[in-house]
Amino acid sequence: MAQHFLLSAASRTLSLRKIYKAGEDAAYRTFCEMRWPETNGEAVCPRCSHDETYSITTRRKFKCKACAHQFSVTSGTIFASRKMDFVDLLAAICIIVNAAKGVSMVQLSRDLDCQYKTAFVLAHKLREAMAEEVQTGEVLDGHVEVDGAYFGGHIRPENHKADRVDRRLKRHQNGRRRVVVALRERQGRVLPFVAHTEAEGVALVRENVSRMATVSADEASHWDMLHGAWDVERVNHSEVYSDHGKHTNMVESYFARLRRMVMGQHHHVSPQYLHQYANHAAWLEDNRRKSNGGQAMGLVQNAMGARVSRQWKGYWQRAS
Repeated sequence: MAQHFLLSAASRTLSLRKIYKAGEDAAYRTFCEMRWPETNGEAVCPRCSHDETYSITTRRKFKCKACAHQFSVTSGTIFASRKMDFVDLLAAICIIVNAAKGVSMVQLSRDLDCQYKTAFVLAHKLREAMAEEVQTGEVLDGHVEVDGAYFGGHIRPENHKADRVDRRLKRHQNGRRRVVVALRERQGRVLPFVAHTEAEGVALVRENVSRMATVSADEASHWDMLHGAWDVERVNHSEVYSDHGKHTNMVESYFARLRRMVMGQHHHVSPQYLHQYANHAAWLEDNRRKSNGGQAMGLVQNAMGARVSRQWKGYWQRAS
């Protein structure tokens, strides 16, 4: 029997021990190399793109020889105005990519010895960096599976049976329930969206799936609207999970990861942030065959390429 990839030595190329043993200077060099890979970590001015700079070693800053602009390796990125050491930032990224189903912010704050708020904002900044890789704007092709799963909006039943109501009715809902509609290439990536109803997924398929693709869906009636525009395979989940090769098991695998992330680690996710957790789970699903070192370096590179967050600027959520 073949060994699962996560159990192999090839999946373990980075550890917290290696990060802290290498020290702050090595972590700083890693961020430089991910920010400026074309110059092997040598600074390039973000204002005029000139590649000759003075190094201000006392403050870990650079000064451009052409325009005299001063900047650091994190200037203009999601880590702008950072206070944490680079070795701690790299350790945080290692912890997050090692957690195949997410990590709670209480645990992350304890591991990094920082405030809960700091861990919460840092994780959301990294999720924005993950979204840069997930939400690329490219249409899906090949064979695409589509499905939806509902999250949140749980209503606790009343204590006395006489006071209980039918929580399935719309008038008894609290308005916090959302559905994650996921489109997944059977041999490719996952593209998630957050909507109010699963039927909104029809428009999402029209916008994000190539007309040359084939589609798999379950027996929900709103997917009937996809017939004619695509060659659609349907599977009746009330009878079977797979019908002679017709299935949506790949997209269900993504939902299994997201459910375990929300229910097992975070326990509650606000509808306001659900799209970031959906992108996080999609990024983990797409990179599941990479080593944890490859995942960490890829996430650092995404973070160095992402601009300053409009919502998570600084060390707490930015006021709207």
